[in-house]
Amino acid sequence: MPITAKDVEALHTYAKGVMERADHHAGQVKGIALALLGGIIWRGEPNSIRTRPFLGRPANMLWVTIAGKTYAFAYNHETQKIEIRDRTQTGRVLYAVDDTNSVADIEAFFRKL
Repeated sequence: MPITAKDVEALHTYAKGVMERADHHAGQVKGIALALLGGIIWRGEPNSIRTRPFLGRPANMLWVTIAGKTYAFAYNHETQKIEIRDRTQTGRVLYAVDDTNSVADIEAFFRKL
């Protein structure tokens, strides 16, 4: 399944924003964010990756379709974890991760989607 240039741009914007902000207030998700990006590349459907700006800057939100279902990825400032939500930014939290999770945890989660 090929990834499109549009998807690479969206992932780059999301990754850059997450990694820059992680230095300031979310240092406990830097490593696992990279593993999540790998899972998104692996399982995401072509042309399905979307981000949305907030106040003119990239937000910590990303949507991707995997096996016909949409998932929202967002950083939760209260729990200091990245949440994977069902369909929308207010959808049910399916999984919440930080750097205490292993790459194997992420691989297993994406394999089930």
